[in-house]
Amino acid sequence: MPSPGFAAGQHAGTVSAARSRAIRAAELSRIPWLDRLDALERERAVADLRVVQVEPGELLCRVGRPVTYWFGVIDGLLKMSNDTAMGLPITFTGLPPGGWFGEGTVLKREAYRYNIQALRRSHVTGISVDTFHWLLDRSIGFNRFITMQLNERLGQFIGAREIDRLASADERVARSLASLFHPLLYPGVGGLLRITQQELGYLVGLGRQRVNEALHVLQQAGLIRIAYGGLQVLDLDGLRRFTDGAGC
Repeated sequence: MPSPGFAAGQHAGTVSAARSRAIRAAELSRIPWLDRLDALERERAVADLRVVQVEPGELLCRVGRPVTYWFGVIDGLLKMSNDTAMGLPITFTGLPPGGWFGEGTVLKREAYRYNIQALRRSHVTGISVDTFHWLLDRSIGFNRFITMQLNERLGQFIGAREIDRLASADERVARSLASLFHPLLYPGVGGLLRITQQELGYLVGLGRQRVNEALHVLQQAGLIRIAYGGLQVLDLDGLRRFTDGAGC
């Protein structure tokens, strides 16, 4: 089976296709759409799935490169970002375990308009563009999953624009955390998000110390619990509605 085009490693800091491997049986349970397929569809999808380990700072997808695979996070943490016209970095979203992304790009078979970069060592799987479209042509269950993905992702990006306009750092951290616990987009997160304050700062655009202060505010409000190796959300709706009333 040919190697996938995981942003082929012709550029420094980009994942090489030669590093990919076949998916393991234990990893299949982490793919939320497999159960929607019939026996033939599942057989083709499983045979096509590849997995690659992405190191911190490496790019899985790069702006301008043609799409070849539809990706999902098995474990780890990625970020989707780009640069503004003035050369300033802008982060669209974080991508925790269970998250599948890039279906819009795959549907249109176009070049990437964003970068996907690992914030920590991550394992990412994917199916080829041809298999994606084959499933789309024959599977109602797969179509429903993709429709849900597109709808939820649109809502997430609208929310991200609102977060960018928030003056309060505490509110920005609260809303960003809530988006990472999205039960449909990121079913692999569960009740504990394994993320460091530095990683959260990269996603929110704040320094680690300011993120630390915001997390303690949210913990005191009974919305989260700061746990060893990550964060637990106690009140997801409360995070989505959080306002500190200070506006600073």
